[in-house]
Amino acid sequence: MDTTIQPSRREAMKTIGALAATGAGVGGCASPEPVPVKWSVGTERPSTKVPANATDCHHHIYVLQYPWAPEATLKPGEATVADYKLLQKRIGTTRDVIVQPSSYGVDNSLLLASIAQLGSGARGVAVVNTRVTDEQLVALHNGGVRGIRFNLAPPGTTTLDMVRPLAARVAPLGWHVQVNAPAAYLLEQRATWADLPCPVVFDHLAHVPHPEGVNHPVFAMVVDLLQKGRAYVKLSGLYFDTKVGPPTYSDTVAVAAAYAKAAPQRALWGSDWPHPTTQASNSVPDDALLLDRLSTAVPDEAVRNRILVDDPAGLYRFG
Repeated sequence: MDTTIQPSRREAMKTIGALAATGAGVGGCASPEPVPVKWSVGTERPSTKVPANATDCHHHIYVLQYPWAPEATLKPGEATVADYKLLQKRIGTTRDVIVQPSSYGVDNSLLLASIAQLGSGARGVAVVNTRVTDEQLVALHNGGVRGIRFNLAPPGTTTLDMVRPLAARVAPLGWHVQVNAPAAYLLEQRATWADLPCPVVFDHLAHVPHPEGVNHPVFAMVVDLLQKGRAYVKLSGLYFDTKVGPPTYSDTVAVAAAYAKAAPQRALWGSDWPHPTTQASNSVPDDALLLDRLSTAVPDEAVRNRILVDDPAGLYRFG
């Protein structure tokens, strides 16, 4: 026997054993390791493979060293930029939009710091009132902000009477108005959303109630605005208004699917991480599952990629 080849053979066997131990084979790829993420159930990656520049258009950052607004009623646990980067690693998104939470009122300092920390792939949606100065708006714009949010019904930091005057001030910056309110309130104020000088973005499927779903008049109102090019809708928060619940969320998924079919060029997706309204009840969702439910709602990959990349690139001025 020619023993000169034995060491290399032994090394080859060791290499094959190492590959097997890591879940890889000759010509194969290593199995991805589970990624635990704070404020998210599960560790597995989603089955949905997202494209380059896929965007999470709705998440929050909470850092306890920043003081709560005096009027804050929701005070969730800490959820830092470092924590959020683990979510990005898990679900595969690389662009994101940080939404100023009501907990910090009109103090957008954490928002700006978080955008800077995340870099050029991040944008923000701020909360301001009518006392904001033009200089402050410019500073927010330079810091990556591209819209303002109104949490309405019940009113808090911002109120309905602020929507029109603030929309007129942010429209020249190329910003939008984002609104979060129950369906009945959105319907009651439909004249406001139809007559703004900038786009209006409806949070969380516009909170279409169930079991009415797409037969509820708020759905028709939003679709009309989408198709007229006056609005966008976030295919997010599947857990907010569902009567079915996980893992299918079949009722809210049906609404998301109907929006995407009616106006794929005006739809956005967001995780709503760290799911602040669910933390107290210990019912935070599985973010990988939520992304996979987007694939259920929008099975056409080209349309889904448009929602994940192209629509947010236009609205938030990425690139």
